[in-house]
Amino acid sequence: MKQERFAITVEVQMEDIDIQGHVNNIVYLRWVQDAAIAHWNTIAPQHEQEKLTWVVRRHEIDYRKPAMKNDTIIVQTWIGAASRLAFDRHTEMVRASDLRLLALARTVWCPIDRNTGRPTDVSPEIRSLFSVSP
Repeated sequence: MKQERFAITVEVQMEDIDIQGHVNNIVYLRWVQDAAIAHWNTIAPQHEQEKLTWVVRRHEIDYRKPAMKNDTIIVQTWIGAASRLAFDRHTEMVRASDLRLLALARTVWCPIDRNTGRPTDVSPEIRSLFSVSP
């Protein structure tokens, strides 16, 4: 079973901070999406990137600790199980300075044909790169 993780690093920006003085919840979702897109752009073959895009069907997120101004965040993502049109992806966000877990997310993505804008089957190559057997 594949469980390799792909990581990006993000710096908390002033505009990420909410009225309570910590990173707003919606920013975590942006980081989830940014990590997924970076992973896709890094490992998917160019010809597949030209044929497919992805949309979110579902997000689940558990917030554990707040991120604060000037924090550096490590956003790690890894693939999960998939059905025909639902691909699970997991994401973990930790503060770089102390490796404290800030949030965990599970997102269900659906592959979309770039030409038709409709959900589509993926090639065996993409299925092997972006899903694990249950």
